[in-house]
Amino acid sequence: MSKFLYLYRGPATRTEDFTPEQADEQNKAWGDWIGRVGPALVDVGSPLGERTAVVDDSSIASPSDQNGYSIVEADSLDAAKALVKDHPFLSEGKGRFSIEIFELVPMTS
Repeated sequence: MSKFLYLYRGPATRTEDFTPEQADEQNKAWGDWIGRVGPALVDVGSPLGERTAVVDDSSIASPSDQNGYSIVEADSLDAAKALVKDHPFLSEGKGRFSIEIFELVPMTS
């Protein structure tokens, strides 16, 4: 089994900007997905807050539109990809949101 990092990307609404009804809807959708993924979800993760990007020439660049992360455990990249089926972050259906999936490769000494 390998661990995979999900990076949530897109113009997401900050959680503090949700109405109470939207917050309830989002919490239910995430809870449903978490329940479906079950023990494969190693770290539910969290939203990302303030950001900046430092370039190798010491300048500052515009940061990406990453919004959060989760970590799952799966047998393969395809299995990790299958776990995003019906993921609430991908529910809009307009192509503005994506989940980038990266295998976390153990460091060797």
